[in-house]
Amino acid sequence: MMINSFAVMHSLAAVVLVSVVCVANAFTRNDFPPHFLFGASTSAYQVEGAANEDGRKASIWDTFAHAGNGGLYKGNGDIACDQYHKYKDDVQLMSKMGLDAYRFSISWSRLIPDGNGPINPKGLQYYNNLINELTNQGIQPHVTLNHWDLPQALEDEYGGWVSRRVIKDFTAYADVCFREFGDRVKHWTTVNEGNVCSMGGYDAGFLPPQRCSSSPIFNCSKGNSSTEPYLVTHHMLLAHASATRLYRKMYKVKQQGFIGFNLLVFGFVPLTNTSEDIIAAQRAQDFYLGWFLNPFIFGEYPATMKKNVGSRLPFFTSREANMVKGSLDFLGINFYYSFYVKNNAKSLQQKNRDYTADMAVELTPYTVNGTSTDEIPVIPWTLEGLLHSLKDIYGNFPIYIHENGQQTRRNSSLDDWTRVKYMHEYIGSLLDMLRNGLNIRGYFVWAFLDVFELLGGYEASYGLYYIDLEDPTLRRQPKLSSVWYSNFLNNRTTDSVITMKIEENSSLLSNTPLKNIAT
Repeated sequence: MMINSFAVMHSLAAVVLVSVVCVANAFTRNDFPPHFLFGASTSAYQVEGAANEDGRKASIWDTFAHAGNGGLYKGNGDIACDQYHKYKDDVQLMSKMGLDAYRFSISWSRLIPDGNGPINPKGLQYYNNLINELTNQGIQPHVTLNHWDLPQALEDEYGGWVSRRVIKDFTAYADVCFREFGDRVKHWTTVNEGNVCSMGGYDAGFLPPQRCSSSPIFNCSKGNSSTEPYLVTHHMLLAHASATRLYRKMYKVKQQGFIGFNLLVFGFVPLTNTSEDIIAAQRAQDFYLGWFLNPFIFGEYPATMKKNVGSRLPFFTSREANMVKGSLDFLGINFYYSFYVKNNAKSLQQKNRDYTADMAVELTPYTVNGTSTDEIPVIPWTLEGLLHSLKDIYGNFPIYIHENGQQTRRNSSLDDWTRVKYMHEYIGSLLDMLRNGLNIRGYFVWAFLDVFELLGGYEASYGLYYIDLEDPTLRRQPKLSSVWYSNFLNNRTTDSVITMKIEENSSLLSNTPLKNIAT
């Protein structure tokens, strides 16, 4: 095999950087509170496969993926990682790794194929089997009820999240899950990334169900970008509150569980020190996060949104406000990126403004010198700053970091040094956050496996385990990051793993394609 000398030097530099970071900032699992959870995440459509088996019907994500998505990616979740058939093997890997918890979602259209009506016994059996397998191995199941995959039947029947009718159907679906699985599941998340679902699915059109009217990229066949994002969020909040009220009334005393909601969060850094940009950064936070947190904590939308959106922003009746307020037991957050924020008041002059124009900001990705375009910058200080801001505004409620991970190209290498460095930096930063008073209860790596990514399809990789899609058995292959994480979780010295890899491979594998490694 011919080895590029520049690639070798680059790999050695990366190894030295990782090893220096690890030696200089050594920490162990024992440094964390005993009840702090470490886990990994996936979601149903991204990992299960068996899309057309055992009574499951299509979700809006099936429809979106099969439609081609305007060239965002190729592929679909028909097979994915085939966890539907391989769940026992996957749980064994989780157990060997030492995971405290596994965050996954239930496919609504697998459990209740038409979104309402009869329960699918095969779907019920699958989730019972998965949950039993996890609990038998001492792994906590953390369950999300809706991860972008609303049943297509409900979208066809009344427009899904756009209609208030979804509140009743979602509550009935949640009731089935609480009743059937709640004796073993103690942590429920109603909706994944509700803010991105509303914005991406109903304004920009890059997420299912791809409804929009003013997207510069996508030609959506239905939708109204000026009103629907706000309607969808309103109905999500009411559906969450309705499910929480049901749980607290019918199940809480016996099951002793908790109900949360998940948001994709960003660090917002003012582009300049001007008051305009500083205020714009706070406005961006209000639109992305306060949009949901203000109702959960105060029972109403942020003042900035009321001002900019006006009559297009739905309002809560006093009864609804009281139901939504206080309905959050914990917040789940997904964190990857940060942005510079610049004020853009001119956007408020547009007619028929959409959600993005209402925000009146310009966002530029926050980058770090030397970061590859395929990598996510390692900037945990922006996460800590954001969480302190949320604490100051909304109080110190419990937080689970549901997703955090590094992107690489799928077939790049099993020696994923950049992911090891990323995980080390963020997990290490959690100690500072906890010592500084933040109420963080757990950390989940995205993702346990190389799953079908929403925007990257099968080209992007976040997994601790690699899956060769050309292998009929979809064999799981551990990456270096899985070894590092396992050693950390089991209080083995992580530095020794890195030192061992340096001695064994002299870092040459860091830029060697997987197919070359295999041969």
